[in-house]
Amino acid sequence: MDHSYEEIRKATLDILAGRERSSFTPNQFVHLRIGVAEIIRKRDGLAPDPSRSEEQLSQNDRDLFQEVFWDLFRQNIITLGTSGDPNAAYPWFRVSSFGKQALANDDVYFFHDLTSYEKIIRENIPDIDEITLFYLKEAMQAFIVGCRLSSAVMLGVALEYSLDSLYEVINGNTAHSAHFQSVSKEQTLLRRFNKFKQKLNEKKPDLPKELKEDLDTNLDMIVSLIRNYRNESGHPNGKVISREQCYVNLQLFIPCCKKIYDLMTYYRQ
Repeated sequence: MDHSYEEIRKATLDILAGRERSSFTPNQFVHLRIGVAEIIRKRDGLAPDPSRSEEQLSQNDRDLFQEVFWDLFRQNIITLGTSGDPNAAYPWFRVSSFGKQALANDDVYFFHDLTSYEKIIRENIPDIDEITLFYLKEAMQAFIVGCRLSSAVMLGVALEYSLDSLYEVINGNTAHSAHFQSVSKEQTLLRRFNKFKQKLNEKKPDLPKELKEDLDTNLDMIVSLIRNYRNESGHPNGKVISREQCYVNLQLFIPCCKKIYDLMTYYRQ
């Protein structure tokens, strides 16, 4: 039975992360492929095939596994050679230092290309507007090709647009606009958000329970994301962040943006 790219990739990542065990140490291309075949067969609810000395993927799945393997190499999840370089080239490989961090938590959002990132965003924020999504996809594309500063700027633009949309929604609600009117008087993105955060905390006891959940955490993350994009004076800070931090920022944006949209929904009432 043939499987999808995502099924092959998920089995591969679970082996590399140590969440699944296979018959061979996953440090050679073929050994990893055999391990993926074992995991896929188990997930299909099938017992090991006694007629085979080792599990094999279908031709379609072998082709997809090859794509997954080299995609993970291009994304710096794996690198060629083994630790200490006793076997320094293909088919030997190991999980990179970046890959170890990316694979450490199965609960975080894990995306590998523009399509998978957009899919995660739409699943978590179904009503996200197309302009915010456009800048998010630009941020992801910049990350893929190694333009980390560009990625940070595009992520900052997406965040700024989302926050401005939230402020507009509140300003259009006569029941709440007066309380938040001082927000628009601030001149920079960070100061405006800090003022909004202050005014929102004053109203926090009145917010629904589900909206208060993780509210402080997400508000603090938004401050952190803004500081990666702008300095205190409101100008781009030009700070080049690491690949790891860039990847984390792309992840953090999702729950932050979701909370922004939850607030929009509340203040539209």
